[in-house]
Amino acid sequence: MIITQLQYFLLFVTSYALVGVLTPVMRKIALSKDILDRPNSAHKSHSQPTPYLGGVAIILGVVTITYGSLLISDLSFKNFWLATSILGPAVAMGLIGLWDDVKQLPPLPRFIGQTIAGVVVAIVLISSDNLGNPTGSTPLDIFISIVWVVGICNSINFFDNLDGGATGTSAISAIALTFIALNGDQSLIASLSLVLAGATLGFLIWNRSPAKIYMGDAGALFLGVLLATLTIRLNPGTNSIIASFSIPVLLLAVPILDTSVAVISRLRRKTSPFQGGKDHLSHRLIRAGVSRKLTVIILWLFSIIFSLFAIWVVSFDSSYELLWILLASLLWVALFIRFIATPDE
Repeated sequence: MIITQLQYFLLFVTSYALVGVLTPVMRKIALSKDILDRPNSAHKSHSQPTPYLGGVAIILGVVTITYGSLLISDLSFKNFWLATSILGPAVAMGLIGLWDDVKQLPPLPRFIGQTIAGVVVAIVLISSDNLGNPTGSTPLDIFISIVWVVGICNSINFFDNLDGGATGTSAISAIALTFIALNGDQSLIASLSLVLAGATLGFLIWNRSPAKIYMGDAGALFLGVLLATLTIRLNPGTNSIIASFSIPVLLLAVPILDTSVAVISRLRRKTSPFQGGKDHLSHRLIRAGVSRKLTVIILWLFSIIFSLFAIWVVSFDSSYELLWILLASLLWVALFIRFIATPDE
C-alpha cells in the first residue's frame, strides 16, 4: 500500500474536520437523551453535569475516514481485512464503553470485554504474522499481547480524568507513532495513527478546559485498544529486543505512569484498584497548587518528552539505543517516586 504525502495530509485534515463537526452533534444528542457525567461521587472533579458521547464522535470519525479512504483508493479484500483486524476489536470495546456510559456497568463486564479484545488482537496478529516484536514463543506472545491490550485499555480509561488530558496525550502518542511508522515504511500503521491523531485533536476543540463534552468510556476504551494494537503491531526496526519492546512503552509512558501511581496508592490504602479516586497525576498536581489548565499542559509535555525518547531510539545511531532507554527509564522512575510520595487524596 503506497500512500503519498498529500494523501497522509488529507487523512489527518479530514479526520480532524469530521470529528470537530460530529462532536457538537453528539453533544446535543447526549443532552437530549440525558446521557451526562454527573458529579455525584467523591472522585469526580467537575462541578456541573457534562454530556458524554464524545467518544462516539471519535469512533465514527476514525471508522468513516478509514473505510472511506479505502473505498476511494484501494478497497481490496486484503486492505479491508487489515483495517478491520485493527479497528474491529477497538470498535467492539468502544460499544461496551458506550453501554457503560449509558447504563453504568460494574467493572467485571468491562474487564471481560477488555480480555476478549486482547485475545482477539493476539490471535489475529500472531496468526497473520503481524506482531511487531515476536519473542519466538507463541504462548508468551499471546500472554504479552493480552496483558498489553488490557493494561493500555485501562490506562487510557484511568487517565481520562482531566479536561483534555487523555485526548491530548493520545494525539501526541499517535503523532509520534506515525513518525516511527513512516520511518519504517509501515504505511498502514502510519495512516491509521494519523487518522487517530486528527480525530483526537478534532475532539480536543470541545474537550479542552473547560470541557463542553467528555469522550466517556466509549472513547477511552476505543482509544486504548486502538493504541495498544497499533503499538504492538509496529516493528520499530531497532537492533536489540530491549529497544524494540521499549518503543510501545515509551509512547504510552504517561498513561502507564498515571495508572501505576493510582493503583499502588489504592492498594496501600487497601481499596480496590478499580474504585475511583482523586489519586491520579492530575489530582496530585492540582493539590500542589497547579492550575487545571497548567496541569494538562504539564502532562502533555511529559508525553512529548517520552515520545521524543521513542523517536530518538529509532532515529539515531543504534549504539545510543540503550542510552536513550536508560535516560527515559530514569526519568520515569524519578517521576513515579515524586508522585507516589505526594498525598494520595
